[in-house]
Amino acid sequence: MTEQTDVPTDEALPVPLAELRPALEAVLMVADQPLDAVSLATAVGYPQPQVAEALSMLAAEYDEQRRGFELRNVAGGWRYYTREEFAPVVEAFVLEGQQARLTQAALETLAVVAYQQPVSRARVSAVRGVNVDGVMRTLISRGLVEEAGRDGEHGATLYRTTSYFLERIGIVSLDELPDLAPHLPDLADVEEELAPTSEPEEEPADDA
Repeated sequence: MTEQTDVPTDEALPVPLAELRPALEAVLMVADQPLDAVSLATAVGYPQPQVAEALSMLAAEYDEQRRGFELRNVAGGWRYYTREEFAPVVEAFVLEGQQARLTQAALETLAVVAYQQPVSRARVSAVRGVNVDGVMRTLISRGLVEEAGRDGEHGATLYRTTSYFLERIGIVSLDELPDLAPHLPDLADVEEELAPTSEPEEEPADDA
């Protein structure tokens, strides 16, 4: 027979999955917007008054320990924020990442996009001879490349350079790019060379 336990069902939500304070920290760490006590209580499975008290205790603890972050209750929701006194450190870190020099692979990929746009990742890969997915993600995150619709024939996502790209290289329009296009292989020729032949050049011998 299953052993019965006395659970205050009038207060408690479903059986908690973890200890309250660490559970709140885990949920708040992945939240992309402030969460109120009701939402947090539902997430961690504890009564709302107990959650509200734990949140206040966590906020006080972070302040006492002078953590690099703090827990604030803003507009009725709780969320982690960088402590104001460490803002210069965070700013320097973010700006350093934005100003880091592009790798040779990224520069080559950016050049292909600039001269062949709008162009798909597959076509850029064909020109460069290597997979460019990771490099394209970097260029997009740096604001140099953006999506430009879909290829009407294949449905592939197309990409183009951004106005920020023009700003960074000091030109007003793509018409001012140096005349390097003739040095790049024609994409149609590249695809024709890479595409497998649908039929063998010679008929195979009949083994029957």
